[in-house]
Order: sequence, then structure tokens, then C-alpha cells
Amino acid sequence: MTVAVPSELVTLADVEAARRLLAGVTRLTPVEPCRPLTAKLGGPTWLKCENLQRAGSFKVRGAYVRLARLGEAERRRGVVAASAGNHAQGVALAANLLGIASTVFMPIGAPLPKIAATKGYGAAVEFAGSTVDEALVAAHEFAERTGAVLIHPFDHPDVIAGQGTVGLELLEQVPEVKTVLAGVGGGGLISGLAVAIKAVRPDVRVIGVQAREAAAFPPSLREGRPVRLGTFGTIADGIAVGRPGDLTFAHVGKLVDEIVTVTEEDISRALLMLLERGKMVVEPAGSVGVAALLAGAVQVETPAVAVLSGGNIDPMLMVRVIEHGLAAAGRYLTFTVRCGDRPGHLAKLLTYIAEQGANVVDVAHRRQDPRLQLGEVELGLSVETRGSEHSDRLINALRSAGYTVTFGI
Repeated sequence: MTVAVPSELVTLADVEAARRLLAGVTRLTPVEPCRPLTAKLGGPTWLKCENLQRAGSFKVRGAYVRLARLGEAERRRGVVAASAGNHAQGVALAANLLGIASTVFMPIGAPLPKIAATKGYGAAVEFAGSTVDEALVAAHEFAERTGAVLIHPFDHPDVIAGQGTVGLELLEQVPEVKTVLAGVGGGGLISGLAVAIKAVRPDVRVIGVQAREAAAFPPSLREGRPVRLGTFGTIADGIAVGRPGDLTFAHVGKLVDEIVTVTEEDISRALLMLLERGKMVVEPAGSVGVAALLAGAVQVETPAVAVLSGGNIDPMLMVRVIEHGLAAAGRYLTFTVRCGDRPGHLAKLLTYIAEQGANVVDVAHRRQDPRLQLGEVELGLSVETRGSEHSDRLINALRSAGYTVTFGI
């Protein structure tokens, strides 16, 4: 599907006009210092907290600017959008504020809290496909069939200009900033940030971060054109986009200094650190800038600012991510141990683990495995430790005590 691309990129004047339009609508989100990152990077590091924005993410900025500029005839036709959740909520809220009927197509399996919030803002929700790209196809078909105005999640000048207001704010809040990082899906946020920041402070490095399992920009930049991924999937559903926009690709190619990727484990560690140390509820897509800094995926000059782009996380996903983050940080260990199937052997093993300073969370007995000898049992153990070094000491101690310890079984 071809997207019409203006001959010129969005300008600083466009972003400043968007900011005036958003006055009294969006919040001036805070910038908070991050001690763990400051210590790691050796210089001041800040978090731009768009997770505290209205509707829980930066998306309402671009959505409101786009809808506010519709003509009266367009408003009467209503609007339609496609989103995994944040753009959906942004469009629904903006439409509600402006008195415009809205329909949102969401992928099947979209997080329930995002669905409920979108409906709560007054939008009609439809489900189509398993990805944002597939939902977007359905939204295009709906627009053609009904005359509703399609509000693209990232590939429109008004949307980019609205997202760029994040950049204007953080430049004023951290005027000495030298590096800015933000997550990248379709590229609307990073494009807007780059427009604003490069126009005011061309010396500031603007770095985009993608989930490695859904990174369409690196191959696209190598090819010199937007390239669609064959398959992709990540816990960072907010940036799980299979193809860059034509307009955003042009902005990124010209204005963004670097695009880096992070793993699912990196994202989990970042979420855990933000929750545990920063007291911040952030969704996976909103944490990838922090993930890149924690993982050393990019060399930065401080002061640095990482944009926390959203905080709309499903509580059930949060539980899984916390467990995954603990495991990735070496603080949640799962392994199996073979020992004799006689009274007292389990108690002896658990006591030994406790003596090493670890806490057993779960124990599962398995006696039916044909690899076990007669009178032998295999125990599946989940254990809390104080970190990777403590985990290593525990496993070494168990093996030195004569226990057979294995992983991945």
C-alpha cells in the first residue's frame, strides 16, 4: 500500500505549531534523574517520563494534532485507526476531546487493559490480524468502505510534528543534554524528536532503539528503502512494526544518528530496574532506550536522556516480565537435581540450599523419567538468589556436594 510522501520533511516550525495546538491538552511530563544509569555511564542520565502522559503514552500528542486539523466535513465522517494499544488510546482520547466518532482496529490478542482503556475513551474497537500491520490493512479497508479518515499511527506530518513536542520539552528540561534515546517502531516518535532536537541543537546525538526480534529499520537503512520483515515478534508490542513508514524512513535516514537493537532479556532487565530502582511502571516498548544503555548496546556521551515512551503494560505481562528479568539478572534460577528417593534426602537438599543463602520458590518431583535409576528422583527447583555470582556459587556448591545439576530440562 503506497503512502503519499510530502516533498519536504517536517520542520521545527511545524513542531512549534503543534506545541501551541497541544497547550492545555497534553501534560508537560517530568524528567527524572536515573541513579543506576548515571553510575553506569559515569555522567548524568535522565528519564523523560511519557509513561505519565495522558492515556499513558506520547501517542496522544500526534493523534490530537492530526485530528484537530481535520476539516468539518472530515470530522463528520469519523476517524479510524490501527494500533496494538497506545495509538488506539491516543486517537480515542483525542477524538473524545474533539467530539469525533472513532473506530480502532487492534490485533487479536492485544493487551486487555489497552482494549478496555480504548473503549473507555469512547472508541468502537474491532479486531483484525495478529500484528499492527495486519490491523492497519483492515483499517484502510474500513476507511475506503465508510469514508472515515484514517489516522495513521506514525506516517503523517501532523503525527510526527506532535511527537516532536517531546523533543522541545526535554531540551528545555535538560538544556545540557548531549544524547537522546527513544524506542522505534514505525518511526513517528524518533522522527519528531530528531526534527526538533537537530533544529535547535544539531550537536545532540539522537539514537533510536528497536527490539532485535522486530527491527525493520536496520535492513531498511542498508537497502536504502523501507523493507518489510517476513516475521517478527517481541514482548515490546508497542514497537512491533514490520515495515518503516515512507515518511518516517526519510526522516530517520536524514536526521537520526544511529539505530541499535536490544534483546528480550535486555528489555526485561530494564523493566525490572525501572520498577525496582526507579519506581516506574513502564511497558516493554517504553523501556528500550534504558535497555540499550544498561546492555551497553551503544556508546553515549552524557548528559543523556532516555524517553520512557509509554506505561500501558498488562499486569499479567508485568508478572512474566519481572520473572524473566529476575532470571536474566541471575536472581531467579531454574534447574534440576538428581538425588535418592528416600526419606530425608529432600530435606537435606533444601537445607543445604538454604545454607548457601538461596530461597527455594518451587519444587517439582519427577520419578517417571526412564533416564532415572531405580530409587532415584529428579527435582525441578526454582530458586531466588542475590545475583549471577551468587547463582554460580550455589550451583558450584551443589556439584561439589555430589549433586547432579542440569539446566534446560
